[in-house]
Amino acid sequence: MTLQIQPKLIIHGGAGSSLQGKGGLAAVRNSLNKIVEEVYSLLLNGVSAADAVVRGCQLLEDNPRFNAGTGSVLQSDGQIRMSASLMDGTSGKFSGVINVARVKNPIEMAFFLQKSPDRVLSDYGAAELARELQVPSYNALTDLRLKEWMQERDDNFKSTMAGVVAEPEMAESSEAGRGTIGVVALDSSGQLAAGTSTGGKGFERIGRVSDSAMPAGNYATQYAGVSCTGIGEDIIDECLAAKIVIRVSDGMSLKEAMLKSFTEASKNQRDLGAIALDANGVISYGKTSEILLAAYHDGDSIGDTLEWNDGELIGYC
Repeated sequence: MTLQIQPKLIIHGGAGSSLQGKGGLAAVRNSLNKIVEEVYSLLLNGVSAADAVVRGCQLLEDNPRFNAGTGSVLQSDGQIRMSASLMDGTSGKFSGVINVARVKNPIEMAFFLQKSPDRVLSDYGAAELARELQVPSYNALTDLRLKEWMQERDDNFKSTMAGVVAEPEMAESSEAGRGTIGVVALDSSGQLAAGTSTGGKGFERIGRVSDSAMPAGNYATQYAGVSCTGIGEDIIDECLAAKIVIRVSDGMSLKEAMLKSFTEASKNQRDLGAIALDANGVISYGKTSEILLAAYHDGDSIGDTLEWNDGELIGYC
């Protein structure tokens, strides 16, 4: 098959302040790179951007290392409630589920809703959709996340969020993590799509809604796609994903849009990160946090951002 456009791909597994207590750089890199390799092979074989994004999110949701799907954090009442969204840049459709429980892959429900007249469902509506689709009931709880929650309960939930990555050696401070997963893809037809999924920030008030099922945290047009990670409230306040994509759609280069948006976020003392792709195949990533757990395929090789600690707001490959 002759490719019209060289596909590009970038994924993320969250953002935070340290890789200590998270299995180390090598373990996180290995997990991310394996997923990049599998999803990029699909793009080379002509799979659409939306299908590739869904598959990438599924793989990240299935990896208990990350805070989405299996491995999701627990809310203050000890329950897991997950959110996910998908945006197809070609159709311009955004779809998602908010605070859905007992499903393995929330991104699959978001994908189904792309063809629904009601494209974002929460709580009971999402649960009813799962029943209609006959999605098997699934327990996403892991021993490590339960241990994390029990430790915080004993400490009266003094921490405001759980760890971004679940590992046997718990980080000394659970403030280190802001957990989300995301995928942005450009396919061989030049189509863009973005998907984002999360278990939430952990220990939150029941009913809290993350940015992951909002255009603030996940957005794509025919010009660019962005998936965000970090503190959801900060991402919402900046409306980060939509802001970056709209600036590109209005004529800014991706570099200009990312730099302007992250400079604003830094001035506002936000704690967040994002991955991005434009229609020309430019790959970009940005952060105000210390660590962004991202990996990408630039058409030639796989790279990642795990040692990107130089204080820069944005990076390119």
